[in-house]
Amino acid sequence: MNEEYGKIIKKNKAGKIWKDVLLYLALLLWGIIVLFPFYWMVLTSVKSYSAYNSEYVPKLYTLAPTIQNYIEAFTAVPLAQYFLNTLVFTVMTTLLMMFVTVLAAFAFARLDFAGKNVVFAFFLSLMMIPNELVVITNYVTVTNLDLRNTFPGLILPSVASVFYIYLLKENFEQIPEELYKAAKVDGTSDWKYLWKVMIPISRPTIVTITILKVIECWNSYIWPRLVTDEASHFLVSNGIQEIRENGFGRENIPAMMAAVVVISVPLVILFLIFRKKIMEGVSRGGTKG
Repeated sequence: MNEEYGKIIKKNKAGKIWKDVLLYLALLLWGIIVLFPFYWMVLTSVKSYSAYNSEYVPKLYTLAPTIQNYIEAFTAVPLAQYFLNTLVFTVMTTLLMMFVTVLAAFAFARLDFAGKNVVFAFFLSLMMIPNELVVITNYVTVTNLDLRNTFPGLILPSVASVFYIYLLKENFEQIPEELYKAAKVDGTSDWKYLWKVMIPISRPTIVTITILKVIECWNSYIWPRLVTDEASHFLVSNGIQEIRENGFGRENIPAMMAAVVVISVPLVILFLIFRKKIMEGVSRGGTKG
């Protein structure tokens, strides 16, 4: 009996091992598929222009890497200026958006006012409006206010997000309401309760929203392309097109890839550093109780 039981255990262990092996092989294959475009981009960026054009069949390696393409990326066009513009745009937009998001989420989660549920339902319905329609409306408004080619014109349409307000509101509502009532009994103001209690407890979600907004701003393309036509206000996203057309030309693919690598690396590093906080914040924001 014990011998048969031992065989069953060994058989189950062997089956589990094979399942794990197949799972890891599938994950490895998927990881290669996902990371290959980034590898190809980096590889192309370190190939010389002549070596790249001489490859009738693209090679998966290079024996003579060069940094000349990266030098051209910063000298052919004002890439450093694009970086500075993007940094200003990202920091200012994120700060303003977080201020609006925290206050709006707190109002919907804790304050009582007439028609709160109706207002919030209407607010959520805005998520059903196609982004293209919002872009058109914002473009007309910014143009009428003469804010094209200005940082306020770039920033103001992005300081409110229905999704982030909803995500933070759900997280705020997980905090026991008894804490809020007890604080009011002690004479604590809503502002002090928000900054001393709710924000520290909800820090993972707030950090997640901040990181996601930074990534969103850094990758923003359509809106900056619409409201800026002067190089002095180009961001790195729409600056790529300027690089291609007026920098080192469309045919110099290695130099173009070098510029794309430089632009992509900050976001990759940011995600690798804060990936656990992003997952933690999203899971907390979407879980009740």
